[in-house]
Amino acid sequence: CTVAQWKKDWPGCRYEDGVSERHLSVVTAEDDKAYRVDYVVGEIGPEKGGVGWRYPITRSHSVELKYRLTFSRDFDWVKGGKLPGLCGGPESVTGGNPANGRNGFSARLMWRADGRGEAYVYHMNQPRKYGESFPFPAEYRFPTGEPVLVRMRVTMNTPGRRDGQLDVWIGNEESGEYRRVVRRSDLEWRASTDLAVDSLLFETFYGGGDKTWAPRRPSFALFREISIRSLK
Repeated sequence: CTVAQWKKDWPGCRYEDGVSERHLSVVTAEDDKAYRVDYVVGEIGPEKGGVGWRYPITRSHSVELKYRLTFSRDFDWVKGGKLPGLCGGPESVTGGNPANGRNGFSARLMWRADGRGEAYVYHMNQPRKYGESFPFPAEYRFPTGEPVLVRMRVTMNTPGRRDGQLDVWIGNEESGEYRRVVRRSDLEWRASTDLAVDSLLFETFYGGGDKTWAPRRPSFALFREISIRSLK
């Protein structure tokens, strides 16, 4: 049973959305385990269209998240959707709940139209209610039908200073070489040392705020080799 397997793999989550046999399957073969997320045609958001969970990790000043990501061969990019990242704080600082320095922060990735990529970030100085986009280089496109290696590092700022960091690298599975696609060293994640990186934010769904973001044909993604490392 997928849900039972998920609960075994991710105990103690602060919340979960959309974790059901319809959206999520655990695919195992020999030493390989993949989480397959089937996005629901015509739906957006984690509850109806994908999955989301917040998994607590050891509070750290700097954390690196890695996973292997494969989009299905005929993946429907539409306008975009969310991919897993990191977060911290007492609240869920996503979905139009902006960061104020004490409620929390989040850093996820997104795919965008035509397979473009970006980091999607809630931080103290975000210009709008919703997250701020830090695009990958203009020519970058996520491939379909073949894996890429994703590496994200979030490093806290000194309270009162804009010296927090966000780095994202995308790696080629064959060569093992990584390319840095996002580099920020001017972020203010927090106003107090009460906040640190404390969770994996595993969210993946289409959207966006309305059905114009929804997939028009069956699309799925595979997530493998998810690892989290505290750097300091």
